[in-house]
Amino acid sequence: MSEPIISIRNVSKRFAGGVTAVDNVSIDIAQNEFFALLGPSGCGKTTLLRMISGLETPTEGQIIIGGQDMAFTPPNLRPTNMVFQSYAVFPHMTVEQNVGYGLKVTGVPAAEIKTRVAEALEMVKLAHLAARKPDQMSGGQRQRVALARALVKRPKVLLLDEPLSALDAKLRDDMRMELTRLQQTVGITFIIVTHDQDEALSMASRIAVMDKGAVAQIATPSELYEHPRNKFVADFIGKVNLLDASVLSQKGKTVTCETKAAGKFAIETDKTCGSTATIAIRPEKLKLSASEPKGAGLVKTKATVRDVAYYGDTSHVVADAGGSDLEINVQNDSRTGGSGVERGQKLWVSFNPEDALVLTE
Repeated sequence: MSEPIISIRNVSKRFAGGVTAVDNVSIDIAQNEFFALLGPSGCGKTTLLRMISGLETPTEGQIIIGGQDMAFTPPNLRPTNMVFQSYAVFPHMTVEQNVGYGLKVTGVPAAEIKTRVAEALEMVKLAHLAARKPDQMSGGQRQRVALARALVKRPKVLLLDEPLSALDAKLRDDMRMELTRLQQTVGITFIIVTHDQDEALSMASRIAVMDKGAVAQIATPSELYEHPRNKFVADFIGKVNLLDASVLSQKGKTVTCETKAAGKFAIETDKTCGSTATIAIRPEKLKLSASEPKGAGLVKTKATVRDVAYYGDTSHVVADAGGSDLEINVQNDSRTGGSGVERGQKLWVSFNPEDALVLTE
């Protein structure tokens, strides 16, 4: 990575009563990167974002932005701007007045305000609604007003705190694409806080998964999904089958293990295993078949379908294999019968060992 625009070094935040919200976090964020802080409620992601913005002061550590330590610099003197979850647009002002307000209070000349507001509204595709009031607009449009108001100040870093959580599902999907397009257009660093895995995976170039105030893993979306570092990351990022395994032997990178759901099989890993491990496999990597599947090295087991949830393009199947549940995603590639899988069916479940992952943490 080139010289980071933001370098968070050994930052901790403790509140009264001994609560540690952020615990010794270090992250480098690159210029023009779309970076996500992802994790469950209470993991410290919003507190970390507020420390980057200057709304919270770290108990320990450095927050370096553009080469300067800004851990104790007030928000208005930082090259950052923040879009809040509530958008916080002024209801009595027009869109144009909302977007230009921050420039006006800092004494920017009126002619320059007009030009910059027009540019910002063009970026977020709201130029035709400049004279409207927020209560005459949809939730997605109000969110874009908040984005324009932040972008008009030309920050080096745009901070987004759960910006899509107030929108309905369809609009949220549309706005994900809009935010990605906008970040590429303006060419500045975006940092988004979210608890929504799909949101982070679809928009960010890199993601920091947080748990209990600490960073569990930083990686690209595909790396997090396919190669999670531990059980927490594997379970938090998407759906996953986590199978408790007894380790029977390990020779080099080959581990022979046994699970209740899938029996005995060999799997490759770089990890050194003890007597037990966890085998992680994503639902889309499992295959269902009525007859015993053929293929060298396939792991296969008989299972009884316990539940089927229909999602349109896919069905999510839960099958009982040896007293353990396996979750399988099945593509609904027929308009006549969906997946064709029904409760109570006895089917074969199979997977390639190379599609599974050994977790020891």
